[in-house]
Amino acid sequence: MIRNSIFSIFFFSGIIIISLIFLPAFFLPQKIVLFGGKLMGYWTGFCLKFFLSTKIVIKGEENIIKDEKFFIAASHQSMFETFYLQTIFNSPVFILKKELLLIPIFGWYLKKIGSISIRRNEISKDNLGFFKKISNVVSNSSRPIIIFPQGTRVPPEGRPMFKKGVSRIYQELKVVCQPVAINSGYVWPKIGGKKSSKTITISILKKIKTGFSKEDFIKILENNVYSELDLLN
Repeated sequence: MIRNSIFSIFFFSGIIIISLIFLPAFFLPQKIVLFGGKLMGYWTGFCLKFFLSTKIVIKGEENIIKDEKFFIAASHQSMFETFYLQTIFNSPVFILKKELLLIPIFGWYLKKIGSISIRRNEISKDNLGFFKKISNVVSNSSRPIIIFPQGTRVPPEGRPMFKKGVSRIYQELKVVCQPVAINSGYVWPKIGGKKSSKTITISILKKIKTGFSKEDFIKILENNVYSELDLLN
């Protein structure tokens, strides 16, 4: 309990301080704010290691795609991956729920780094232009899109069906997919206290090539990610 409290105090204080330091960057080039995002990722790793004795392992670094455009589809168990993946990949463009953009300062930061929002289970003008925004990012930037196809944070043992939006993105973009499996929920669960002296493994899986049907792609993606999580668990 004490370690949990100390972690939370230092972690959130650091995120707030970094956000405040980079406030002037909202009027400067985007790359400066993106650097602030990487700092948040490194700060997250430091706090987990220092206050909770967490070991962070990156498995499959050789699978990171370097020579072609791609998008990332990652499992989602905690806040950890939303910060830390920025230290592994080239300033990914997050696809996230609209409500996150309403958070003071942090929401402004998400807008500045080019995050693409969507209102889940709703038909709106923004949602209708969703795939056009994604296509524009992929066409005009070297930054990969990142999506959490489970739709929300799930318990480590949870195996919900992936949202169909990820297969639509695969079909629309016509670029390869980089699957990522992360077992962060055993350390930093959505509900309940954080666990100390454990390991978070980020497993970067082999790419899924283009050319599959939407139905086949989502089956392959689900199987690859969940099979890896079964091994990590």
